Amino acid sequence: MSTNSVAKPASYRVPLIATAAIVLGALLVGVVFDANTGLLMIVGGLFGMALYHAAFGFTSAWRVFITERRGRGLRAQMVMLAIAVVLFFPALGAGTLFGSEVSGFVAPIGISVLVGAFLFGLGMQLGGGCASGTLFTAGGGNARMLITLLFFIVGSVIGSAHFAWWQSFPAFQPISLVNVAGVGGGIAISLVLFAAIAAFTWVMEKRRHGQLEQAPAVNKHGYQRWLTGPWPLVAGAVALALLNFATLALAGRPWGITSAFALWGAKVFELVGGDVSQWGYWQAPGNAAALQASVWNDITTVMNVGIMLGALAAASLAGRFAPNFKIPLRSVLAAVLGGLMLGYGARLAFGCNIGAYFSGIASGSLHGWVWLVAAFAGNMLGVKLRPFFFAGTKGPKPSAKTA
Repeated sequence: MSTNSVAKPASYRVPLIATAAIVLGALLVGVVFDANTGLLMIVGGLFGMALYHAAFGFTSAWRVFITERRGRGLRAQMVMLAIAVVLFFPALGAGTLFGSEVSGFVAPIGISVLVGAFLFGLGMQLGGGCASGTLFTAGGGNARMLITLLFFIVGSVIGSAHFAWWQSFPAFQPISLVNVAGVGGGIAISLVLFAAIAAFTWVMEKRRHGQLEQAPAVNKHGYQRWLTGPWPLVAGAVALALLNFATLALAGRPWGITSAFALWGAKVFELVGGDVSQWGYWQAPGNAAALQASVWNDITTVMNVGIMLGALAAASLAGRFAPNFKIPLRSVLAAVLGGLMLGYGARLAFGCNIGAYFSGIASGSLHGWVWLVAAFAGNMLGVKLRPFFFAGTKGPKPSAKTA
């Protein structure tokens, strides 16, 4: 997949197979395990399609702002967060949504969050994507991102092994804006912060370029554009916020990605004779239960599979599913190092750009804001290191504009 390559005519066979796999998987998981978990595979598929068609990335949006002071991607993220906060805070304040109990991702703020988020941010620029970016670009046919994903999983397992040690450092207790300022106050504070960030990017972009970047012209219209892409960036922001709210309603908690990577790696490690059960991370009740249960009973796993299948369908509809296995050695090395840092950092920081940043801030957690600052600092260093791994290029082309 490459946003710079000429798209082939849309093919419907692969999208139909991917869609059928999502629906069949949802039915099987719903019957064998839980109906809501089955429905979440469909939500995952919609996430994958929205991420791909809107080319909604975190890594490239941050890199473009750091290097070029272009803020269109960051402003789209603020739109996404604003919608999510308005939807989430009333439900989290009430503790229920449509009659079911719900809770947010609210985590402590300590050394592990700062170090983990910084490493994750650094890994974003070397690996070529974030958590969501890795999944949807890999699902969309980016062979290099499969390497990033593999070592993302390895890094997650290593992070879970060291998790208890990192948690031994002093940390502030979890703080939620919903609890501290109330629903209305929390929404107001959040919206002011989002507006301030958007305004800052607007000022910086105008100062550097004299005018704001315009969205690329698209010749497709109507249903054709929505089916084969590309979508407007803001449409992707709205879709992600609404789908995260659907996740809250069905799962009782927001969207997350990387806990499944740790689980997959741990199960493989045990399959070859290892034992993770004595590690502190896997002694937490929820993690211990996930380790003992079928991987298909894990909500995050089911959604991740849905994301990859949804992205596969979207890439094929766009005529851009064309894996390229000719990857320069330095680019492979960057994918390995980036993947390890992404996985390790996510475990330390209680999540990734989705679980900690998007869903954390949508939950009112102050740790989500701390994660944002530390991860952005990591991205700044990562941008400086990229020329060593991608000399003479703008980076790995398949993910440069989508991850």
